[in-house]
Amino acid sequence: MSMKAKSRILEQVIAGNCNAQAESPTGVSLRSFASADCGANGFSTGAATLLPGAELAYHVHPCSEAITVLEGIATVLVEGRSYQLSALDSIHVPAQVPHSVRNAEASQKMIAHCAFGASKPPRNFVQQNFPEEDRGSGQPEASDPEAIRRFATREVYELSPGALFCDLFAGRFGSKGICGGYGRFAAGASLPCHVHDYDESITIVEGSALCFVEGRQYALSGLDTAFVPQGRPHRFFNGSEAPMAMVWVYAGDEPGRTLIDAGYCAGSLVWPSEMSGAAGLE
Repeated sequence: MSMKAKSRILEQVIAGNCNAQAESPTGVSLRSFASADCGANGFSTGAATLLPGAELAYHVHPCSEAITVLEGIATVLVEGRSYQLSALDSIHVPAQVPHSVRNAEASQKMIAHCAFGASKPPRNFVQQNFPEEDRGSGQPEASDPEAIRRFATREVYELSPGALFCDLFAGRFGSKGICGGYGRFAAGASLPCHVHDYDESITIVEGSALCFVEGRQYALSGLDTAFVPQGRPHRFFNGSEAPMAMVWVYAGDEPGRTLIDAGYCAGSLVWPSEMSGAAGLE
């Protein structure tokens, strides 16, 4: 793995309440976090908020998509196969597979995190009618292209004291060019300073976090998202007295990180980057 930043792109923090995309359908708010607009390479992330009864009609993307429910209950249909997803359940839909998302709740909005295997993926709506098959809270069959990871049966691992993680989508689960998961930090918990050989997006879905990148510090909460380019030293810290949680996404098929001296994140050591500086909150 490279130990040097490979681009002049800087980290950015995108506000969780940034403006919704103008082309958002009625009752749906689509927001873009990490994407080509901030220099992301090969992947992008965002969020979809659906009001009660709203639907994002059948569409396809030319890349992998992973949908992770953050709030409420989603009905996700893939070629007519209908699944119910609760908080932190995640479904991966391969490229060019028609799918739709509904909020069937009568009084509660639904929020989902979205990750794509392209930096600016188009959404192409399709005029197809699929007979519905109710799969409920079940799993896809072996012949189905989609894959679901249920949060209730997740495999948890501890990356550092008080920091518990689980993988929600990855190459071994069928995704192409993206992997990601959920991490929950106890009060005072942190990951060691590290780098990746690919870009990363980190969205804070519970509590508040401090993000350190080469001596620069950012406070995040409420779906605020940090875009950290490939090869930039960084770490996240929960400095509050309450739990903090994130959804992280890498522009690679499988998770991986290289631990380095804490001084590179604190700024007391100079990382051999091509450029130093910072980008602010958009």
